[in-house]
Formats: sequence, structure tokens, C-alpha cells
Amino acid sequence: MTITYRDALPSDGPALDAMARRIWIETFEHSCSPENLHLYLAESYGPEGKLLRDLADPAHRFHVAAAGEDIAGYAKLSPLWLDPAIVGDGAAQLSQLYVASDWHGRGVAQALMTWVLDTVWAEKAASLVLTVWEENARAKRFYERYGFVHVGDYAFQTGNQVDRDLIMRLPL
Repeated sequence: MTITYRDALPSDGPALDAMARRIWIETFEHSCSPENLHLYLAESYGPEGKLLRDLADPAHRFHVAAAGEDIAGYAKLSPLWLDPAIVGDGAAQLSQLYVASDWHGRGVAQALMTWVLDTVWAEKAASLVLTVWEENARAKRFYERYGFVHVGDYAFQTGNQVDRDLIMRLPL
């Protein structure tokens, strides 16, 4: 199936939300209790979840990899929410880059990262920053291949549990 890369539309909301929820569960479910999983999913996904609120907010930009009616992956640029004292002034923030597991190894993540880098370069950002769970080796390797380096830590709330995310930065 062919992938189409484009900016997300409001009508993508249900498919995007379902895909992101599924990938989050596949990737992180083992790292938290059922109670914390439920709390996190209720806050982040579904009709009242953060993902759909952000999709409706023009301050957040979503770029999707669409495979027909399905979402194979997406990248989300958000206003900077990390501490500028850690990441530096003029940083752009990649909040999420998710690829459905059945699309791993097919260049989807690289195509989404190309969009991210082209976008932030055009905006003359000083750097690109992101957070990644310290135990997500696949994602860390992906970002390190682009030149991202660990510059600090971020306390990521999963329900009542606090996990260590790495703050990674790529000077532009």
C-alpha cells in the first residue's frame, strides 16, 4: 500500500487517536500498573483526550503518514514546553513521532523526520528538542542517528507513576 504524507486534518482525529493509543499501549504497557495505564490513557486519548485537543489547536502541527484510511505514523510539533534553561533559546519541540509497528522498517519514521527538520529549519529554530523514555532503545537509536544528544532529564507522568525521559537536543 502507498503512503501519503500530509498535514493532519480534523477528520483524521479518530484514526490518529486510535493509532496513537494502540502504539502507546504496545510500547509502554509493560512499564506501568493497570491502574496507571488506565489513568494515562484516559487523560491522553479518546473524545476528551489531549491528543484530540491538540489536533484542534493550531499551535500544534501534525503531519501524518496515511495508508488509505489508516494512519501509519505521525509527527507532532508543539510549542516549547521544556525548560529553555536546559534546551536553550530558540528551540523547536518535537512532541511525538509515532509509527505503527507494522510499518517499522519501511522509511515512515525517516519521512516524518524529514518533514520535522524541513519545518523547523524553515522557521530558523536554533535547535530541535524532544523527550524519549530512557528504556525505549529503538527510539533513542533513531534519534542518535540524526545527531540528537542527551542534555537533561524530564519527569514523565504516567498516571501516578513518574518515569525518566531523556531530553535530547539537535543543534540546527
